[in-house]
Amino acid sequence: MKIKVALVRCDSYDRDKVKAAITKLIDALGGFEAIFAERKACGVTLPAISSDSPLILKPNLLAKAPPEKAVATHPEVFRAVGELLRERGYSSITYGDSPGNPVLSTEKTADGCGIKAVADELGIPVGDFGSGREVEFPQARASKRFVLCNEIADNPYGVINLCKMKTHQLERITGATKNSFGCVFGMNKAAFHARFATPETFARVIADLNRLVVPRLHIMDGVVAMEGNGPASGEPVEMNVILASLDPVALDATFCHLIDLNADLVPTQLACMEAGVGEGREEEISVIAIDVPMIPDGKELTLDEVAAKCGNRYFDVQRGKDYRGRFRVLGPFAKLLEKKPHIVRGRCVGCGICVETCPLEDKAILMGPDRKPVYDYSKCIKCYCCQEMCPEKAISVKKSLVARISDRRWGV
Repeated sequence: MKIKVALVRCDSYDRDKVKAAITKLIDALGGFEAIFAERKACGVTLPAISSDSPLILKPNLLAKAPPEKAVATHPEVFRAVGELLRERGYSSITYGDSPGNPVLSTEKTADGCGIKAVADELGIPVGDFGSGREVEFPQARASKRFVLCNEIADNPYGVINLCKMKTHQLERITGATKNSFGCVFGMNKAAFHARFATPETFARVIADLNRLVVPRLHIMDGVVAMEGNGPASGEPVEMNVILASLDPVALDATFCHLIDLNADLVPTQLACMEAGVGEGREEEISVIAIDVPMIPDGKELTLDEVAAKCGNRYFDVQRGKDYRGRFRVLGPFAKLLEKKPHIVRGRCVGCGICVETCPLEDKAILMGPDRKPVYDYSKCIKCYCCQEMCPEKAISVKKSLVARISDRRWGV
């Protein structure tokens, strides 16, 4: 049986439209009773969830940014899921995320993203994301231990993943599987970036985390996505879709097809498939189309078919093949193909957040005498934590002329 991904067209964040769209997604997947039934996933048996079982809404709260910036999960998506759970009798709900900036609390970040006001209105309290504890995971492939936020450590199988459709400089995209990184407490996220510095090794950490914390449902906010310099400094772009699945890898594979990105180039996809997190092969995924023009509701489409109807092949995402492994013969010339973070000095206000968020003990970025940051690229591990957390969009990703030509002409 093919893995099901439900997709609904939704052209705005109008409250009634979003709630109607998410209602259709839930129904297409069999309703909450089917979604919360006992089942096996990631090598474990997920227990059945009853109306009084604890549930955690886990939006993307990367940074304190208003909804129109498309940095975080939109408040109306959060509202719709919270209201539907309440209406269908689920009484024990909390929410939260571990923000990218450990100085800011979950509550302050949620307030800046517009989610706290909605949560307060629905009577959904913030969970314990302000402290964490170590959890052993001996069957992991990359990291045998994680410091999880207490709320997640207490309830790793009761999460509803409310992810955002965005680009990501390290992993190309951030969607369902990558959103699990917000389950890691505070500065431990930076420590992982320092320890697992390449896209491939970091992706294996994400795969391990998705086997340790197994959400019951994944809903992706793609009404307005982020392209370009994501996941925090990119540009909003209308995609006009909301997606849902029980399988995060299938959901991210659908995202890749919608933006004409080869999913085999996304390290998190490869690592999660190898680890048994989910299914990403095109022939094993079926998309249930809802409110798609010229398509009967409930018709199951292939990934290519849904991309033809709802996709955006001009979406600004890194599509070029990574040279590593293919062009080792270039030796010292390989560095000419690298990309690296770069300060846009006209935008920089000298706040120092980039320095604070650099995960290295011996910082790769320091404040210069003019109160503007300066990189030491000999230390930089290209994790892009600085770029993610810059509130002024003052850090871009710079490519050499050779890299730009190679990417455009040969897909390097």
